[in-house]
Amino acid sequence: MRLTFSILLVTAIAFFGTSCVDSKPIHYYTIGTPSAPVAASAPAGPTILVTAVSASTALEDGRIRYRTGTNEVGAYQLHRWMERPGTMVAISLVHALRASGKYRVHESSSSATGDYLLRGKLYEFGEVDSQSIQTRISLQLELVDLKTKRGVWDRLVERDEPVDGKKMSDVVQSLDRNLQAAATEIALEIDKFLTANHADAGGR
Repeated sequence: MRLTFSILLVTAIAFFGTSCVDSKPIHYYTIGTPSAPVAASAPAGPTILVTAVSASTALEDGRIRYRTGTNEVGAYQLHRWMERPGTMVAISLVHALRASGKYRVHESSSSATGDYLLRGKLYEFGEVDSQSIQTRISLQLELVDLKTKRGVWDRLVERDEPVDGKKMSDVVQSLDRNLQAAATEIALEIDKFLTANHADAGGR
């Protein structure tokens, strides 16, 4: 009788404990997108298509990720992204490339045709806990000439940004700054490459 009562008691505690955990609300977050500049005229440069950035299944499951030390990786159960990290990265790249006003930039899922395709793979997008709290983005990108089907530019981007606080909103704001800075840097490098490449082509 005592054994049966003990089993029932443990089961009840486990049930109510699970109910309490399940009743906690899930918080959703997104990355801010800067406003696109108003172009004075139609861009004269080449057309760039930006494809969806791929990532591992674990990174894209919606939960915000964190890394502790060199090998331990985890995820927050109650803090999640509204969109896939790969999608947010691609959207930020589109806006950063449009900011120069030189290029027609579209997402590759559209019906637009283009001169170049920008594609990539996201390796890290989350919090890193070491001596201080930071966020980290690790991203491999390649620019493909659609006429020759060959890669003409590639870059591995790895960037850390400090987190100003200990709340999840502070982590998300740090990732937002990190991504916008990385996208701006990438857009400037692609602009430099395309400017030089098309100047050389025009001079021949």
